[in-house]
Amino acid sequence: MVAQTSDGRILLAKKLGGLIAIILGCLLTAVGVTFEYSGMTFVGVLLLVLGAVLLVLKIMRRNQERPF
Repeated sequence: MVAQTSDGRILLAKKLGGLIAIILGCLLTAVGVTFEYSGMTFVGVLLLVLGAVLLVLKIMRRNQERPF
Protein backbone atom coordinates (compact mmCIF):
# COMPACT_ATOMS: atom_id res chain seq x y z
CA MET A 1 0.00 0.00 0.00
CA VAL A 2 1.46 3.34 -1.04
CA ALA A 3 0.57 6.43 0.95
CA GLN A 4 0.09 9.60 -1.03
CA THR A 5 0.77 12.84 0.83
CA SER A 6 0.59 16.40 -0.36
CA ASP A 7 3.62 17.41 1.72
CA GLY A 8 6.03 14.69 0.64
CA ARG A 9 9.00 17.05 0.59
CA ILE A 10 8.56 17.85 4.28
CA LEU A 11 8.46 14.15 5.13
CA LEU A 12 11.56 13.55 3.03
CA ALA A 13 13.35 16.44 4.74
CA LYS A 14 12.49 15.01 8.15
CA LYS A 15 13.75 11.60 7.13
CA LEU A 16 17.02 12.81 5.62
CA GLY A 17 17.53 15.38 8.36
CA GLY A 18 16.98 12.73 11.00
CA LEU A 19 19.41 10.32 9.41
CA ILE A 20 22.08 12.99 8.93
CA ALA A 21 21.62 14.22 12.50
CA ILE A 22 22.00 10.68 13.85
CA ILE A 23 25.15 10.03 11.80
CA LEU A 24 26.76 13.33 12.81
CA GLY A 25 25.65 12.80 16.39
CA CYS A 26 27.32 9.40 16.51
CA LEU A 27 30.53 10.79 15.06
CA LEU A 28 30.66 13.81 17.37
CA THR A 29 29.81 11.72 20.42
CA ALA A 30 32.52 9.19 19.60
CA VAL A 31 35.15 11.89 19.04
CA GLY A 32 34.05 13.76 22.16
CA VAL A 33 34.26 10.68 24.36
CA THR A 34 37.57 9.57 22.87
CA PHE A 35 39.31 12.91 23.36
CA GLU A 36 37.36 13.86 26.50
CA TYR A 37 35.70 16.96 25.00
CA SER A 38 32.55 17.40 27.05
CA GLY A 39 31.18 20.10 24.75
CA MET A 40 31.53 17.97 21.64
CA THR A 41 30.00 14.99 23.44
CA PHE A 42 27.04 17.14 24.50
CA VAL A 43 26.48 18.41 20.94
CA GLY A 44 26.72 14.85 19.62
CA VAL A 45 24.11 13.60 22.07
CA LEU A 46 21.83 16.53 21.18
CA LEU A 47 22.12 15.65 17.49
CA LEU A 48 21.34 12.01 18.26
CA VAL A 49 18.20 13.02 20.15
CA LEU A 50 17.18 15.48 17.43
CA GLY A 51 17.59 12.83 14.73
CA ALA A 52 15.59 10.29 16.70
CA VAL A 53 12.79 12.80 17.29
CA LEU A 54 12.61 13.71 13.60
CA LEU A 55 12.38 10.06 12.58
CA VAL A 56 9.73 9.32 15.23
CA LEU A 57 7.65 12.28 14.05
CA LYS A 58 7.90 11.05 10.47
CA ILE A 59 6.84 7.53 11.46
CA MET A 60 3.96 8.81 13.59
CA ARG A 61 2.73 10.99 10.73
CA ARG A 62 2.91 8.11 8.28
CA ASN A 63 1.00 5.75 10.57
CA GLN A 64 -1.93 8.07 11.30
CA GLU A 65 -5.23 6.58 10.33
CA ARG A 66 -7.01 8.60 7.69
CA PRO A 67 -10.66 8.28 6.68
CA PHE A 68 -11.19 7.09 3.12
